[in-house]
Amino acid sequence: MMTNEIKGAAPVWVLADDRAGNVSQGLGVAETLGLPFQVKTLRYGKLACLPNALRGGSLLGLDAASRAGLAAPWPRLVIAAGRRTAPVARWIKRQCGARLVQIMDPGFPGRAGFDLIASPAHDRPRANGNILEIVGAPHRVTPARLAAEAEIWTPRFAHLPRPWVAVIVGGATRKRPFPVEMAQVLGRRVAELASEAGGSVLLTTSRRTGPEQERALAELLPEPRWLHLFGQGGDNPYFGFLALADAIVVTGDSVSMCCEAAASAAPVFLWAPEGWVAAKHARLHQSLYGLGVARPLDGVTSFQAWERPRLDAAGDIAQAIRERLL
Repeated sequence: MMTNEIKGAAPVWVLADDRAGNVSQGLGVAETLGLPFQVKTLRYGKLACLPNALRGGSLLGLDAASRAGLAAPWPRLVIAAGRRTAPVARWIKRQCGARLVQIMDPGFPGRAGFDLIASPAHDRPRANGNILEIVGAPHRVTPARLAAEAEIWTPRFAHLPRPWVAVIVGGATRKRPFPVEMAQVLGRRVAELASEAGGSVLLTTSRRTGPEQERALAELLPEPRWLHLFGQGGDNPYFGFLALADAIVVTGDSVSMCCEAAASAAPVFLWAPEGWVAAKHARLHQSLYGLGVARPLDGVTSFQAWERPRLDAAGDIAQAIRERLL
């Protein structure tokens, strides 16, 4: 995918640490903003575990190479996500006066030092002049990317009868397991609807799904199908699924997966048994249902499409940056 990332001086820096989800959110906003940007890679040492109240606006916790990369020529704007990047962003502002955009709450202290904090509504942010409340999370799924992925994957899926029903599965989280029995419930539900639709199932799993759960899904999902199980290697069809699916079923345990699915053109159905997901995820689901962006899989009798908006938190943040900061 083409971006505006360049080498050398750039008016925008994206702080990229070791959390891929955070990095994707920052890059999604930078790419949507459309200005040349440079990615500044952050690697942490032991002191990064200190609370931000002790790290302040400093480079405390960064390794030597990361520190060396933060030098003039300075940016006009810094985009970052996650609490551990917040002290670094505040230090950069002290050096050059750059405007700071933080995705998600940077935590205490120093919230006032950020020019814009894009905070998901499901996190229940406190009202403040520098807070932009967004629905969901920014990501890198754009119409242009989906069009490019469609060109790549259309020939590979061409032998499969339509409609194509994509099933995107997360899995266990820190406090909520994803037992085999739950995977079987999902598999049976999708199999029933897919058989009625008369098309093909496109399945992708994640590192959190689990091998036994993957086997349960594979046993239950009917042919014709395309299975991409975590760790199997080869090209990942995830973005191809988003680009080409006629319907998408996504488990509700991941904010990013729900929001990326909601950026596609297909009808989106969320699967989240009661009590399985965290309260903030449940709040996100209700927001998506209220906006008409997605529907719960429970009670669905067919994968019938409806007119719906595409979710674009990155676009909302980029627009706020243009209006407020640039």
